[in-house]
Amino acid sequence: MSKIVDYRKLLGVTKTTEVKELKSIYRNLMKEWHPDKFEGLPEEQKLEAEAKSKELIEAYHFLVSIAPETIAAALPAYTATISASTLVDFSYQKTTLQLQFEDGSSYEYLDVPKALYTKLINSDTPGRFCRRHIYHEFVYRKVSKAVEA
Repeated sequence: MSKIVDYRKLLGVTKTTEVKELKSIYRNLMKEWHPDKFEGLPEEQKLEAEAKSKELIEAYHFLVSIAPETIAAALPAYTATISASTLVDFSYQKTTLQLQFEDGSSYEYLDVPKALYTKLINSDTPGRFCRRHIYHEFVYRKVSKAVEA
């Protein structure tokens, strides 16, 4: 959860903040930290503003991608992918499991325990394992779209 918690703390939002409110908060922070606002000031302040604005952008896009409204809107496509497309590859870094599907789409599942990933590796049928233990158990976000046929 640290990535989610850190991003929420950076933007000053909670778990229940809606996308519309998140967007408003993000825009106000960007007005405050936009690098153009720091023109004519010492270079270190300008660099700090650039770094901060990049962090804000990353946090905003990440939080929007896991927001309940975003998940609900994308649920039909997600359901189609996990039920009709074959799991072709997976990778694990820190606590993030990334699954790639035959249709070209890719999803990240957050805060997946290493022990569960180890069980996935050792599973004879990774697709079935994911249906039982991954797909609806963890916060997820889409990281690449399905390829149109």
